[in-house]
Amino acid sequence: MEEQMVRYTKEHKQETRQRIVATAGRRIKRNGIDGSGVATLMKDAGLTNGAFYAHFASKDELVDTAITDQLHTLHRNVVEQADPGAAGLEQVVRWYLSRDHRDNPVDGCPNAALLDEIARSGDTTRQAYTDGVLVVIDGLAARMTPEDPLASRVMALSLLGLMAGTLQLARALTDRQLSDDLLEQGLSNALALVNRKSES
Repeated sequence: MEEQMVRYTKEHKQETRQRIVATAGRRIKRNGIDGSGVATLMKDAGLTNGAFYAHFASKDELVDTAITDQLHTLHRNVVEQADPGAAGLEQVVRWYLSRDHRDNPVDGCPNAALLDEIARSGDTTRQAYTDGVLVVIDGLAARMTPEDPLASRVMALSLLGLMAGTLQLARALTDRQLSDDLLEQGLSNALALVNRKSES
């Protein structure tokens, strides 16, 4: 009986930690890293500020964990679900440069939502981002050149950069038609890159 209680406590703590990480990931995509204080992040998770330090040593540790989690979620829910080869790359590109993704940053890719802040962050945050984004990139590269994914890693990074930059700009524009047109042009550019790589 006592053993079960310990196991439940560990599982409960892990579930609580994961809830904090997931809600923090959504919040920082909405308000940015600097715009998301510990009190807000904990309130989103339905917990008090005091509970924070039972799970994380600092806000930076939570941010690093949330960024990694968001990138792994992107990989699991989008990249891994796509078909193999060029068809799968096209599915990812069409999702990424969609109006729905533009209009719902909280449910979308952390790259387009956070790249500018990550670039200005400390080494641990940038390393957490690098480790997480490589999981996504390697999934894209495996669809570009299944026989040698590492050979396409830089091309996959370039594709992600094209998509994230286009999406950031589309979100920033107040002119809805111009934003829609930009997404269409970005989609054409990204698909051209995908098709050129699959033909080589």
